[in-house]
Amino acid sequence: MHILANAPAEPTGTVTYATADGLLGGVWLLVAIPLLSAAVLLLLGRRADRWGHWLGVAAIGAAFVLGLTYFLQLRGLENKSVELSLWDFITVGDLRVDFGLLFDPLAGVFVLLITGVGFLIHLYAVEYMAHDAGRRRFFAYFNLFVAAMLLLVLGNNYVMLYFGWEGVGLASYLLISFWSDRPSAATAGKKAFLMNRVGDAGLAIGIFIMFATLGTTQYDEVFTGVGGLTATTVLVLGLLLLLGAAGKSGQFPLQAWLPDAMEGPTPVSALIHAATMVTAGVYLIARSNPIFSANTTLQLVVVSVGALTLLIGCVIGAAKDDIKRVLAWSTVSQIGYMFLGVGLGGAAYALAIVHLLAHGFFKANMFLGAGSVMHGMKDQVDIRRFGGLSKYMKITWITFMMGWLAIIGMFPFSGFFSKEPIIVAAFEREDWTAWLFGGAALLGAGLTAFYMTRLFVLTFHGPKRWTEDIEHPHESPALMTIPLVLLAIGSVGAGFLLSTSVPDWLEATAGLGAQEEPHEAVLSHAVITALSLLITVAGAGLAWFLFRAGTATAPQPAGILVTAARRNLYTDAVNEAIFEKPGIFLTRALVYLDNRGVDGLVNGLAAGVGGGSGRLRRLQTGFVRSYATSILAGALLVVAAFLAVEAGWLA
Repeated sequence: MHILANAPAEPTGTVTYATADGLLGGVWLLVAIPLLSAAVLLLLGRRADRWGHWLGVAAIGAAFVLGLTYFLQLRGLENKSVELSLWDFITVGDLRVDFGLLFDPLAGVFVLLITGVGFLIHLYAVEYMAHDAGRRRFFAYFNLFVAAMLLLVLGNNYVMLYFGWEGVGLASYLLISFWSDRPSAATAGKKAFLMNRVGDAGLAIGIFIMFATLGTTQYDEVFTGVGGLTATTVLVLGLLLLLGAAGKSGQFPLQAWLPDAMEGPTPVSALIHAATMVTAGVYLIARSNPIFSANTTLQLVVVSVGALTLLIGCVIGAAKDDIKRVLAWSTVSQIGYMFLGVGLGGAAYALAIVHLLAHGFFKANMFLGAGSVMHGMKDQVDIRRFGGLSKYMKITWITFMMGWLAIIGMFPFSGFFSKEPIIVAAFEREDWTAWLFGGAALLGAGLTAFYMTRLFVLTFHGPKRWTEDIEHPHESPALMTIPLVLLAIGSVGAGFLLSTSVPDWLEATAGLGAQEEPHEAVLSHAVITALSLLITVAGAGLAWFLFRAGTATAPQPAGILVTAARRNLYTDAVNEAIFEKPGIFLTRALVYLDNRGVDGLVNGLAAGVGGGSGRLRRLQTGFVRSYATSILAGALLVVAAFLAVEAGWLA
């Protein structure tokens, strides 16, 4: 193993190295500890049932302590970057892939998010899964999930990233379908797995193109060589990476799997949506910023995907009644804001990362809060059947309120400081698209305030609308409420702290946080901020007015837009029509061809040989007279043939 420290990246993406010493040589432990814990829990089986969950929590806690230690030491390095080359992973001809890790400012903030928020979610899950017979196995998958995500963000090349990418996909499948005895959970896990394979195929082909055109998959070498590629090659490469990012982060057109992932246990939803899987796509684009910044058309596509997805998430979220699915569609929308940020480029890369980090706090807070509500309401998820819970679950109510105010971007909560700068950056585009994308971001802010306020009011306020089997809703135990309180504190203050520190910190990573000369916005910063707050207050106020007295508990007739939103804007129907049904038809046709064609030919040949053999077998009578007659007949045929030839009849 050798250790290299990166100097600050040149504008072209060139990276130089120098020897580094110290604790940072143990960065590999960040991946190894949760991976080893997962292996122990799986291999020991039921023998670890009594204490396995605590091993899982301790592993992530240890990873967080190590990550924080390494992060603080990284701050003391002049070059702010350390690369560990552990061994040669692939060496075939001109292809050389290093099994190495890169710990730099971008990887550092992701490590703290994954292990910090992940630790609180693990702690919460100890109590949440207390009565589940598979708790030890659950924590093994949980640790595997974190280990894969850490490998994804720490890899020093695209192949290492892809290893973590696929590990996250596997772990998500295992966790989403954890209660596989439920058909809905098994289906949701399969849907997530298959839709992610579509994006993964794009990422894999993109990596192949890197090697074919640049001869390498190492980050620094790829980014150095981008300037020598044609515009078409850069565009194709970027679109393939974007396809992979859209799959993992649930962005258009691969967003349908993410809400269905709610079929897994609630801590899984929190980990996927706040700290791990859905942030992977944003990380991929941010890490690949030299590629995306090299082509303006590619940036326009990323911005368009983000703007469209954030509006799709808002519209559908406003029509859902399942508390976890509302939060899931809000994740789709908030990740859309992050894609909008990374697509804008320049300083907006850092703004997207700030929103990603702040989102990790308030989204984990709200998902775990939803789990706390379900815990006290016998796993009820229909917000139309809640109401008045603020009197019975005060800690959950207050902490959920902090998350609600943060996600709608109310001043001075964290979402205001992380989302509002992205809206301003959208209005700083040079052409008419400033109005298009800035307007979409503003509209999304108002819609977010509306549907998240609807969720909050119907859950905690208004008259009681409980079913008869729920007598006394109750607050959750301390192991569940302590993480809620800590995440609520982050929901309040994380945005301001991150927005004042992270952009400068990310300047040491090529292209991130660099303060380019901004274009003059079509509206002033003060006007955009005022409009954002006004639209947010209007959306929240309208929802409070409409739902403060509760809502009907039975399905009601709806207009065209609401009906479409309840059906996910018919995106599932489109996928079924374009992909699923033709696929089923093709599969059935191939099965028919196999049965009637391939199998028919083979079986027919076998039947012909068998039938012919059976008939020939009848000639074997065992009588000498029969054999003598056959010999005589054969001899006569041979003689006749010779005579015919001599006579010229067969000439």
